[in-house]
Amino acid sequence: MLAGLSPARRRLVLTLLSLVVVGTVLIAVLVARTGSPAPEPVAQDRPGPVLLVPGYGGGGTGALRELADRLTAEGRDTTVVRLPGNGTGDLRASAGALDEAASEALERTGETSVDVVGYSAGGVIARLWVADGHAGITRRVLTLGSPHHGTSLADLAGALAPGRCPVGCRQLTTGSDVLSALNGDDETPAGPTWVSIWTTQDETVTPPDSARLDGAVNLTVQSVCPDAEVRHGELVRSPIVQAMVVTMLAAGNPAELGPADCPRLSG
Repeated sequence: MLAGLSPARRRLVLTLLSLVVVGTVLIAVLVARTGSPAPEPVAQDRPGPVLLVPGYGGGGTGALRELADRLTAEGRDTTVVRLPGNGTGDLRASAGALDEAASEALERTGETSVDVVGYSAGGVIARLWVADGHAGITRRVLTLGSPHHGTSLADLAGALAPGRCPVGCRQLTTGSDVLSALNGDDETPAGPTWVSIWTTQDETVTPPDSARLDGAVNLTVQSVCPDAEVRHGELVRSPIVQAMVVTMLAAGNPAELGPADCPRLSG
């Protein structure tokens, strides 16, 4: 067919064919990179079971049971997730434990979505689980004092005592492969609504605003109760923080909280 065309027309046809081929390749590359379409936002008006994820080394497990009791009293089905290796191993393996707990909770309750509360490193575990294809069954992710962008404490441990900084510790260092992957594109992918609560007095997650998540409702305890004295280890046990968690997990979109709410939350 091309042989019957003039040289000028032949060059035009070949150029157009080249553009079509290039365009097809680009589309294929974009599809491969983006993968499946982003999930639709999960309905916010029907809260399902709540999964509470402890921190590094099982941190906060006892206090999370207190929070579980408070959520249960509010009528919520609540589970404290047990992490393998006491939460010091690969955080991705801990995300697998969260997956098992979520499947059990959904089967037990017949609901279609869960809320996840992650304390400290538990918030990073929650993000790993959501990123692993579970955004469509997660209504809300709430993190408490989580080192989303690393903590200088892990940096120091990795540098000065690497033998005492196992894989979970190394994954919480600034710029680790795990955190770089979670933060490299969209820190709060579509599907759930995201809430991050932390304290400006955190001495474990340093700097404290490492807990800030782009696209989330970001709250410090002190932005609600300016005089509150809450350290990292008190985040789960503090009555004010527990009241904030209960409020932020209620039906509907996350509440707007400020100093005017402090008397109610402190009561």
